[in-house]
Amino acid sequence: MLKIAKIRYTSIFLLCVVFTNCNKIPEPPQERKLSSEFKEYWFDGTAEVTSYKLTQARYGELREGSAVKIFVKEDFLPEEQVKANEASERTFPVLKLNSTKKFTTGIYPYSIMESSFYPLHKEGHATKISSSIQEWCGQQFIQLNNRTNFEIQLNSYFENPADKHFNIPKTFLENEIWNLIRLNPEELPIGTLEMIPSFEYLQLDHRETKSYKVNAKRSKQDTLEIYTLQYPKLNRTLKIFFKAEFPFEIEKWEEITPSGSGGNAKMLTTKAIKNKRLKIDYWNKNSKNDVSLREKLGL
Repeated sequence: MLKIAKIRYTSIFLLCVVFTNCNKIPEPPQERKLSSEFKEYWFDGTAEVTSYKLTQARYGELREGSAVKIFVKEDFLPEEQVKANEASERTFPVLKLNSTKKFTTGIYPYSIMESSFYPLHKEGHATKISSSIQEWCGQQFIQLNNRTNFEIQLNSYFENPADKHFNIPKTFLENEIWNLIRLNPEELPIGTLEMIPSFEYLQLDHRETKSYKVNAKRSKQDTLEIYTLQYPKLNRTLKIFFKAEFPFEIEKWEEITPSGSGGNAKMLTTKAIKNKRLKIDYWNKNSKNDVSLREKLGL
């Protein structure tokens, strides 16, 4: 039966190459085995919500703010690449991460949100990633869809990069690293390789959306593991600190980058340290009586 399925997929792919746009043909699935421990934690109908105390480097100074990471299992539609209203034979499970930051620069505030949807049924890259930044100067948005290539939609208030649609070859994504830590840190890429930096960084620094050479390594510090990404060309280093045991909670992170403009740029460190964590069905907590839950998260 498996052999027939492979032949059928190959035939469809060849026809696609000759006659149609291959971007709509999904990759053949490679099954991933999830442990009972993983399913008990992530398939229980709740999300893991963690607040962090944020110190954000921007315009050559450090700003105080807050960050939140929300991990939750969802059911995804393969072709549309959106959350399904309900599970069906067509859907597959993803581990979704919504990452938010809020901080102020002088008179005006920043609001940043990144989303990454990582497939749980097969090995491979994130199915979809998006990122948006809102501040008083304007808005920026990037979306990646994982099809035959990485399809990029980029919209920006700024002249550079303005509005663009293009494809880039598949490679490692910094945005998916956070999901992979929670799934299985043993799958984290190690060594010198190509990686697309986080969409937040690319937007804030007005960098080209492409892969850059990175040195990736794992190390330990007391009870935490550290995953380090060092980009030589960008003069940027990211360190993610997470617990060594399942469910591999992310306790803090550091990002060292040049901050400021021209000759006044200096190396500053953005830091986020865990504040509070809740395992909760937050989408059902939307009444006035639920506002106290924000206090429990220190928000």
